[in-house]
Amino acid sequence: MEQGKIVKVAGPLVVAEGLVSSRMYDLVRVGAEGLMGEIIEMRGDRASIQVYEETEGLGPGQPVEATGAPLSVELGPGMLEAVYDGVQRPLDVLEQMAGAFLSRGVTAPGLDRDKRWEFKPTLKAGDRVESGDIIGTVQENAVIEHRIMVPPGVSGVIEDLSAGSYTVTEPVGSLKTAAGDSVDLIMMQVWPVRVPRPYRKKISANEPLTTGTRVIDTFFPLTKGGVACIPGPFGAGKTVTQHQIAKWSNAEVVIFIGCGERGNEMTDVLMEFPELMDPYSGEPLVKRTVLVAHTSNMPVAAREASVYTGMTMAEYFRDMGYAVVLQADSTSRWAEAMREISGRLEEMPGDEGFPAYLGTKLAAFYERAGRVHTLATETEREGSVSVVGSVSPPGGDLSEPVVQNTLRVVKVFWALQDKLAYERHFPAIDWLTSYSLYLDKVTPYWNANVGPEFRERRDRCMGILQRESELAEIVRLVGLEALSAEEQVLMETAKSIREDFLQQNAFRDDDQFTSLSQQDKLLETILLFHEKAIEAHSKGAALKDIFAAPVRERITRAKYLDEDKLAEFDEIASDIETQLVGDGFDDDEVAVYAGGER
Repeated sequence: MEQGKIVKVAGPLVVAEGLVSSRMYDLVRVGAEGLMGEIIEMRGDRASIQVYEETEGLGPGQPVEATGAPLSVELGPGMLEAVYDGVQRPLDVLEQMAGAFLSRGVTAPGLDRDKRWEFKPTLKAGDRVESGDIIGTVQENAVIEHRIMVPPGVSGVIEDLSAGSYTVTEPVGSLKTAAGDSVDLIMMQVWPVRVPRPYRKKISANEPLTTGTRVIDTFFPLTKGGVACIPGPFGAGKTVTQHQIAKWSNAEVVIFIGCGERGNEMTDVLMEFPELMDPYSGEPLVKRTVLVAHTSNMPVAAREASVYTGMTMAEYFRDMGYAVVLQADSTSRWAEAMREISGRLEEMPGDEGFPAYLGTKLAAFYERAGRVHTLATETEREGSVSVVGSVSPPGGDLSEPVVQNTLRVVKVFWALQDKLAYERHFPAIDWLTSYSLYLDKVTPYWNANVGPEFRERRDRCMGILQRESELAEIVRLVGLEALSAEEQVLMETAKSIREDFLQQNAFRDDDQFTSLSQQDKLLETILLFHEKAIEAHSKGAALKDIFAAPVRERITRAKYLDEDKLAEFDEIASDIETQLVGDGFDDDEVAVYAGGER
């Protein structure tokens, strides 16, 4: 092992000399305690190292030992339900080793070396395999089957493969390469975090990532393999929206990265996920989740590495053929870590002190998302990584560099507005400034799986909301009565769309998740009321009576109906028809026509 010595310490940045044969992004051990660090700049034999732990007490002359390998993560059985820090140290194991307050230099492997897993081979001796082919499976938990794959860059003919109980480092078999070498097959892969895992080709993402959040699924959908940005000021609901997507999305695996956020927010995840039931499997949500918890009080340099750690894990599950959603909360904290390291390196600053390469780094991160054909040759295996990155601009300023550089590369923009949050409208996603460029991609899926009129209803509702914003100034100046009857009906319909559809309670069991079929029925009901209200007025009904019809209360409560009660929407439609334009009123029913005429 090559060894150098420290010549300078500046916060998390350490400069060492004597590392002649080391390379960029190599992992090193710094000081007597062996603190983990990564080389981020080389000038001759001098290396600038970002240290992933507190550097207090380090000084010139102390040793630096090179490992000769880049910062990597261990991939294999045991990742699910785990809680890691930004460089894949399991926090529960570290707590057992050092207590709640972690000591510097304490480390542990990402995967348990002692736990044994039941391996079931799917191939046999004599079979030819290529990179990415599945050689066997491990039932990691009740939800996820862990598929053991041939590592990238390895191919050949299987010599032996045996079922049994193994640790992640014990060979389950071996294969002979074309060069005649024998290679052990183990259940664990090690992969450098800054290098994207290979795949055969990217393919079009056309299936929506269903989240159960109505404003997202209907108005601004994200696809499996898509990328989205959710910026907003403090208190607007970024983290709760991220949690909702992690809880209820139809992705098979969730990677949640708490990058620089407050510890109490990660605590909420740790407390809730083991208790909440996955609506798709009926098992606790934590069974399909990997948590990377690198909070604001943890070393800032490791924050920069945490998003790469999470992305590499996501790509690994993608290669198995799973649909993965990666949540990065928040990329602003990641960018702030880059800004601090860049300042320590004395690089030329860009906008607001961020490094000039901020946009390139963000683009490279989001580019690793997508729907792909994996390397596997035995089938046309598909997998996807969807990325949802929250951005926390100071003061909610959407013109700041992290937001603007993110918007250049993402295709879905969920704009959170503090005004909506103050009005207690949640999710506080502004329907006038948000957008999704995947609408045309998901429309064929909607037509086939929801209904041929779903897209049309969505567009009509969007038009009503936009028209409402145009009329709002007139109403503010001269009052609602100055509008025509049709415009007054439109304003009432827009209010219904906002309050009965867009507003959603994440903490109410019967409102936190809405299926696409429920969303379609709810839109259909609201638009039916709009049409029948205009028809009723044309036949002489008073607007105040139309808006006071008892069916309005049923429409308001329709969003709380369960999936198995969709038939009630037909009853509501019948009530709309009867109470607004029908005949045969009972004496005790409200007559909406002027003067009580039928």
